Amino acid sequence: MLRCADGSLYTGITTDVIRRVAEHNGRGAIGARYTRSRRPVQLVHVEPAATRAEASRREAAIKRLDRARKLALFAR
Repeated sequence: MLRCADGSLYTGITTDVIRRVAEHNGRGAIGARYTRSRRPVQLVHVEPAATRAEASRREAAIKRLDRARKLALFAR
């Protein structure tokens, strides 16, 4: 999960977290359209997953959480 410069949160999946955060911040390939106008972004939460399907299910579950519960994920 990323925290954008405007304070919003962005959730996605990747196989290479460091590379993907760099892309979201404008280095290398183009990051997500959402983060492009909200740079810089900061990595605030990572959860490993055994498979891409598991990662996709967890991403969907996180996206359904309200903001307070998302903030609680990385406040621990």
